[in-house]
Amino acid sequence: MRRRRKDRGSSFPSKGKITQRRRKGWDMNLYRNTESKKIAGVCAGLADHFDVAHWVVRLIFVAGFLFTGSLAIFAYGAAWCLMAPKREEYSEEAVEYDEHRKEYKPRSMFRYSENASARIKAAQERLRGSMSRIEDMESYVTSRQYKLNKEFSKLAD
Repeated sequence: MRRRRKDRGSSFPSKGKITQRRRKGWDMNLYRNTESKKIAGVCAGLADHFDVAHWVVRLIFVAGFLFTGSLAIFAYGAAWCLMAPKREEYSEEAVEYDEHRKEYKPRSMFRYSENASARIKAAQERLRGSMSRIEDMESYVTSRQYKLNKEFSKLAD
């Protein structure tokens, strides 16, 4: 009679877990940028991740190729296989609002947002600007000029 060994599990993660982590950008927002690609988007994706210009990472790759030869090619191929293509939709945790660009962008691992006091000052400035525009609208709506324009528009209809 043969004894069966109990399967205690492998020390390596299963293929499904690896694929799932790859799709999530390895929990670091690390994706290939297929929109700005030259070959496969690896250099553009790394540039987006580290928040540097794309040409800088491409230049580093070319220098790496010149100094290491085929090792840089193998590293590029490995990155091509390991990095998932960039998705258009992002989870709520993976984006942050950029005050300067006035849009949401992927959160970068090495880029920290401004401190709380600077964000509060920026919000107060926006609020002051909005309040002055509202005051201007309110003064126009309560003026005689508005009433006159309103009567003229009724006559035109």
